[in-house]
Amino acid sequence: MKLNKIIKKVTDKDKFLSIVDYADFCMFYLEYIKNNLQAVIVSRNENNYRFFQYNKQGTYNITRPINSDLMFSIEEFLKKKEMFFNILNNIRDKNIDTVDNRKVINNFVYTCQQSIGASLDALPANRSNTARKINGDLFERFIRLILNDIGLNVTSSTVAIPVKIDGEIAFNMNYQHDLLIQVDKNIKAIGSVKTSSKDRLDKIFIDKFLYNRLTDSETPHFAVFLNDVQRKGKEGKYGINATFLPGHFKGYTIKLNPLDGVYYFDIRPNMRTENILKDHIKTFDNFLINDVWKFITKNKRK
Repeated sequence: MKLNKIIKKVTDKDKFLSIVDYADFCMFYLEYIKNNLQAVIVSRNENNYRFFQYNKQGTYNITRPINSDLMFSIEEFLKKKEMFFNILNNIRDKNIDTVDNRKVINNFVYTCQQSIGASLDALPANRSNTARKINGDLFERFIRLILNDIGLNVTSSTVAIPVKIDGEIAFNMNYQHDLLIQVDKNIKAIGSVKTSSKDRLDKIFIDKFLYNRLTDSETPHFAVFLNDVQRKGKEGKYGINATFLPGHFKGYTIKLNPLDGVYYFDIRPNMRTENILKDHIKTFDNFLINDVWKFITKNKRK
């Protein structure tokens, strides 16, 4: 498949309506980059990150940072594809909880989504906003499809919350949520799904505070992020910058309210070691295998 066909496909969101669609696109992309890149550039400061440079078809554009520890090759992807679907089909089975299976969950989803993001990086600079919107929308849809596939009732919609004054409803506040997990039409957990926490972290904490205050509930709120890195530097000297704000995260966690779960595919080293961060931030496999099932039984009125 040529790059122009990949770009045509990735910019049509109607081509991504099932998990199989995401996997099929990923295979096309991985097959393409195997032999058709102009160059693979190694990050100067964190050597596990790579930048793909396209050839003339992609106007020599350079992609976002790709974590080579997570990104499958085409050969690895083909070996793990069936394994991934088997994990989803048997997610509640105790035998699924293995180190290898957890790695497959994280790496498979990361590879599929970064194939989309990196493909969109081939678009001209004047379409960068369009690319960003498509990438975010497809990531949100991907996570929703995965949750639906494991048997959860998950939607994306607006919730109207009645605000009472002196015991009577005065008006409604509308909240748009990426993920609403429901059981018997009751909201059990609310999720935010973003490719990065950059410029979005504050709102997620505040949304939990307001929603639970207004509804007099303890509804779990969680966030799923792909990564928190971006490219820095000039040609020939590319590296990566972290976009996560640990001070903001700690401040909101301690002084406002902690989120019930924060999950990354490409988790930063400090999230595993720093106090507060390591207690609240995990990789996505923890959400899928353990935490989401706790959320749907946790929600109670105060």
